[in-house]
Amino acid sequence: MWIRYCKISLVFSCGLFFALVVLNNLTDYGSNFEFVENVLNMSTTFEGNALMWRAIESPVIHHIFYGAIIAWEAMTMVLCFCAAYVLFRARGGDAAAFDRAKPLAVVALTVGMLLWFVAFITVGAEWFAMWQSPTWNGQNSAFRMFTIMGIILIFLSLPDSLNPLAQKDLSGKAT
Repeated sequence: MWIRYCKISLVFSCGLFFALVVLNNLTDYGSNFEFVENVLNMSTTFEGNALMWRAIESPVIHHIFYGAIIAWEAMTMVLCFCAAYVLFRARGGDAAAFDRAKPLAVVALTVGMLLWFVAFITVGAEWFAMWQSPTWNGQNSAFRMFTIMGIILIFLSLPDSLNPLAQKDLSGKAT
């Protein structure tokens, strides 16, 4: 059963991470807003950059982008916490029951991964050439979070029925 608790804990931890991110973004709005603003303005990309036509200089659009990121983070947080709860409730069932409890967690982790891949790596780094910025470059952080969540998703997705420890506890009772 400890492998189930590991999976539940990791999904819950992702929810906790996103809760802190949302809290930080709301209570210190200006710090990360400055990041979004500079990425969208393409303010520190290479001089003479031929992609500058993509820059968005509207403060209203900057706030909309940042608001959308915070909403995405909040949605991921809620999904992760709900998924951890569903998994926790299924922890005592047989392997098939625990496996049936995983889809919400798969969705939650995928939604989180899409945030890092779509918003930061694809849109920020490629469309707004964030990769060119020595100051406002969030690619490494985005890649780190995408990778962490991907590893958790892979571990979570391993069928419980393949785990010999999940089949019986020490008393011989199915877990």
